[in-house]
Amino acid sequence: MMWGFDGFGFGGLGMGIGMLLFWGVIIAGIVLLVRGVGKSWGSGGGERDKSALDILRERYARGEIDKTEFERKREDLGKSK
Repeated sequence: MMWGFDGFGFGGLGMGIGMLLFWGVIIAGIVLLVRGVGKSWGSGGGERDKSALDILRERYARGEIDKTEFERKREDLGKSK
């Protein structure tokens, strides 16, 4: 029995802090994992966030459609709103 600590000293305090840190890291890892999985399932890779006009502009920029078709489809999209 040294200085009245019964052999534990500050080891008990260190173990308590270590346990809190350990569980904090475990919980943070689970939260990050769930958020990551939720984003990949919910958003579909970001393709669903594009509007029809954005997709039309991309097709025109890639050369899939010409200017006449682009203008016609853009007018059609404007009328549908």
